Amino acid sequence: MIFYAFNKNGNMNAFTGFTLTYFKTLFADSRLILIVVQTFFLAFLSALLATIIGTFGTIYIHQTKSRRQNTLLALNSVLLVSPDVMIGASFLILMTSIGFKLGFASVLLAHIAFSIPIVVLMVLPRLQEMDQDMVNAAYDLGASQRQTMLEVILPFLTPGIIAGFFMAFTYSLDDFAVTFFVTGNGFSTLSVEIYSRARHGISLEINALSALVFLLSILLVIGYYMIMRDKDEK
Repeated sequence: MIFYAFNKNGNMNAFTGFTLTYFKTLFADSRLILIVVQTFFLAFLSALLATIIGTFGTIYIHQTKSRRQNTLLALNSVLLVSPDVMIGASFLILMTSIGFKLGFASVLLAHIAFSIPIVVLMVLPRLQEMDQDMVNAAYDLGASQRQTMLEVILPFLTPGIIAGFFMAFTYSLDDFAVTFFVTGNGFSTLSVEIYSRARHGISLEINALSALVFLLSILLVIGYYMIMRDKDEK
């Protein structure tokens, strides 16, 4: 797709020459640019909220008794093992039954819901590795619960939290099936828009967009690697 984004021929049958026409067309398409911005904002916001909820949810799950903990972990895994089509249809039925208007808010809530279990899976192993003596020592030295949380527990969990955020961001950015069910007429994401346009014929403008998204994804991976390397060195 990236190779043919520069194809002068206008299709993917044969490469006849180099051109940047489709990138110029892409940047001139204000509606598509707006959808790209909406998609990344949605992914960032849903990942951020899911990371916050998932992190403190993980701490709560870890502190519960074994039988209740197993039940909560099993419920947490429901959205992970369920097909995306089933999840999307379930959210659609729920939201329409309670009269919730489909649009940005409905997509945001759905993305937060399926991102939370991902964050839990990223943070929980890190929490299980934590030495409880560190927490006990903080309390023995007079630290409050808030101080212990902010200065001992959360710093230790930071690598898992960062990993959970990036995973949630990626899943939200990539999701199509769930979003397709819960999006409204006034809001669209990149995956839904590409699907809608592809039904009318493949345009090399989509190839150009895919090239830019792929490049941004690479930059995110490099950023994640640099952050994690810095944390490991510290």
